[in-house]
Amino acid sequence: MAASEPHTTLPLPTFDKPVKLLIVVAPYYQDIADQLIAGAQATIEAVGGTHELIEVPGALEVPSAIAQAHRMANFDGYVALGCVIRGETTHYDTVCNDSSRAISLLGLQGACIGNGILTVETHDQAAVRAEASGQNKGGGAAAAALHLVALGRRWGAPKANIGFRTAPDEIQLAGDMGHDTGRGA
Repeated sequence: MAASEPHTTLPLPTFDKPVKLLIVVAPYYQDIADQLIAGAQATIEAVGGTHELIEVPGALEVPSAIAQAHRMANFDGYVALGCVIRGETTHYDTVCNDSSRAISLLGLQGACIGNGILTVETHDQAAVRAEASGQNKGGGAAAAALHLVALGRRWGAPKANIGFRTAPDEIQLAGDMGHDTGRGA
């Protein structure tokens, strides 16, 4: 059983400037979602961060909502929460694989996301993993997002003088020297 195996949990990062996360939850199993949310909120608040919460219909909509927020809003990171319990059809595999893949792709595009969408066989397994005072997978997802935000802030300084863009002074100088600057007379 994974819960009884030894594992390492990194200490939460610290921030010089406040951090703001968007928690996106699919509350299909409301009791599980409530515990995931409680854990995520407590973890974000433990570092002095703030958060907003939105609900979407299901796990497949979580990455779409995060993608919209990443394009149109001003959040430092995102916490994806929900629960998928295996049923009688292969729909479980589709939802698990597609939501996870979409979240990973968003992360590779620069979104700082902690994935707390549980994929389990039974409701009892979900309850154990979600419990904020237990395995606290919601808090773990928030911690993952916070660590990625911290890395982004560490490495996120704008790059200067990269590429082949000509500075405005160089364009004027070329024009003064009689060189064709590509502009009409």
